[in-house]
Amino acid sequence: MSVRYLSRLRTVSRVTATMRIGELSRRTGVSPELLRAWERRYGLLRPSRSQGGFRLYSLEDEARVRRAVALIADGMSAAEAAGTALTSADPESAAEQPLVDNLAAQLRHALDRFDSAAGHAVLDRLLAAVSVEFALEQVLIPYLHELGERWAAGSVTVAQEHFASNLVRGRLLGLARDWGAGGDSLALLASMPGEAHDIGLLLLGVLIARRGWRVAFLGADTPFDTLEATVRELQPSLVILTTYDPALFDKYAGAVSTLAAATSVAVMAPVVDDEVTATGAAALPGDIGSATAVVAGIRAQTARARAGRSTSARPRAAN
Repeated sequence: MSVRYLSRLRTVSRVTATMRIGELSRRTGVSPELLRAWERRYGLLRPSRSQGGFRLYSLEDEARVRRAVALIADGMSAAEAAGTALTSADPESAAEQPLVDNLAAQLRHALDRFDSAAGHAVLDRLLAAVSVEFALEQVLIPYLHELGERWAAGSVTVAQEHFASNLVRGRLLGLARDWGAGGDSLALLASMPGEAHDIGLLLLGVLIARRGWRVAFLGADTPFDTLEATVRELQPSLVILTTYDPALFDKYAGAVSTLAAATSVAVMAPVVDDEVTATGAAALPGDIGSATAVVAGIRAQTARARAGRSTSARPRAAN
């Protein structure tokens, strides 16, 4: 269950950066048209201008959009969510960034030395200092991404990489204890057949569970016949499939298409979005934080559809 292939997925940098609206849309899962509407109506976005006159959006803009999406998923109107995102401080902005950076460095040092006690102690301190979402998106995902890159460069051994990823995976499973409880929308998570790496899927599962999804996790190397039988039994609102290997996606694109004809499917794979959408599935961004926002948006759409069906089913009062 190593993380060497996690380096193929994009992660959100903590350094100051700017981006065009298309990139902001990809990161947050919100369409460019809706982003422009939120900018115009609510002032949610505060872009600067490039020398060529293009709007450039910051990571602060991205954070406000993510907060608004989360609030909408929790039932707020767009106007209320935008107002709250603009006026309320990001809970993590108050986190002591030097402390977090120091803990990230300590985690790397401990796991490079095969020191599980020190590694768990660092993770305990991290989770006591910041939220689970912040710890995963801003510390653990970048750490695992870097670990995969260091393995590829030969600066860490296979043993170091396996030790670190398995320790982190164990902690993630601890955070996943209650993800099957609560929530009215079920997401079924699985890696494609032949895909042995599921730590990215596990990270995504923990994050979407904290956005209100119930999660059923099948993990690595899931045969499609097993997946289809489980879909029939559980009737999930969404099936999420992942692979880090474009050849595996190509091999099973037909099976994905068959599954997408029967239920809602979203796929995270290192291929262009058009290849995914051609199967009838939704394409998830390679950045796990952005994929979380997209899945949160799907839950909000599902909730609105369910509410609409409930309203239409109510008997009308007699005149």
